[in-house]
Order: sequence, then C-alpha cells, then structure tokens
Amino acid sequence: MRKAKAVTFHRLVLSFEAMMKICIFSLMKEIAAIILENDKGEFLLALRDNKPSIPFPNHWDLIGGHVEEGETPEEALIREVKEELDIDIREYTFYKKFECLTGDAYDNIKYIYTGKINIPIDEITLYEGQRAQYFTREEIRDLKFANIIKSIVMDYINHSLSDK
Repeated sequence: MRKAKAVTFHRLVLSFEAMMKICIFSLMKEIAAIILENDKGEFLLALRDNKPSIPFPNHWDLIGGHVEEGETPEEALIREVKEELDIDIREYTFYKKFECLTGDAYDNIKYIYTGKINIPIDEITLYEGQRAQYFTREEIRDLKFANIIKSIVMDYINHSLSDK
C-alpha cells in the first residue's frame, strides 16, 4: 500500500512539474526569424537601430520579430519579412526551435527558419534598423550579435557543414 501511494505521489509531482512547464512556456513571448543565405553562402543580417531604449542597440540580428496574438510562427515570419524588407517570402524551411531562457531582454521561444535570397545588397532596403548586409561564414564569427543569435547562426553553419 505504501509503495502505491509513493508511485501515485511521484506521478502527481511529475504532472505538476509538466503543467508548470506548459504554463511558463505558454506565457513566453514567441519570435519567428529567418536565416537568409544567398548562393555564394553569404548570410543577410540586419543591424539594429542604435537607440539606447531598445534591447541590443547597434547589434546584428536576423530578419524577424514577435509572433502576434492569433498568429502562427509562419504567419509572423511572412509578415515580419514583408515589414522589414518589403519582400513576399514564399519558400522557407523550419530549422529549429530555441528556448531562450538567458541572455535576452526576456524569456522567449525563437522559431528559426531558413531561406534563400539572391537580391544584390544595393537593391535591398531595410525598413527596420540601420542597414542590411551580407556576411560570409568567416565574418559571422567576429560580429556583435543580439542575444543568442550568434549561437543560432553558428549552429546552423555547423549543421550545414556537417551535412556536406
């Protein structure tokens, strides 16, 4: 009888922990962003505004932003790419979900996608931030990135190199 109570209590504790995790993650902000790469293997990044009032001013970032209420991450991605670059993105692939619990302005879940872009930089206008720029894999290592974006991009680079 004691063993059955112990097992039931253990299951109850595990269920409570699982419910707490679900509650915490449902309250976390969600972000959809894309790693855009051209045929030369260069990555398009955006330099954030240099305003002290925003998180990570003057840091490089991916194109993307917050998932609004009622949106899926995919819908947010399409909207954010349109807002930031005035591009209607149609082809993209889900890469990974990152739970960002440290190193950012607030806890969040980042839905990261990948896609191709072959527009010359002088034909790209960035509507949010200072400017857009292409970077090689080697240049990525030395950039000052917002929050965990550098580790996300490096994860993608290492993953894509191991696939070849």
